[in-house]
Amino acid sequence: MTTVTIHKAKTELSKLIERVEKGEEVIIARGKTPVVRLVPYRPEQPQGGFGSMKGRASIGPEFWEPLPEDELKLWEGG
Repeated sequence: MTTVTIHKAKTELSKLIERVEKGEEVIIARGKTPVVRLVPYRPEQPQGGFGSMKGRASIGPEFWEPLPEDELKLWEGG
């Protein structure tokens, strides 16, 4: 981990970005006080959750119809 001042970060930003892209973490400080951390950008992976299939699937009216007797018996263990 490297710490640089704001002034140095402004003059060497491209070099600092290259170092971060290679995996190094860079801290930018105001005087001796750390204020910012440069880390590589990693896009967030979409999270599946409630409503994530909205518009992709549908339930037809036949879903609500009673099962035929022979199929119902199979579900009931018969």
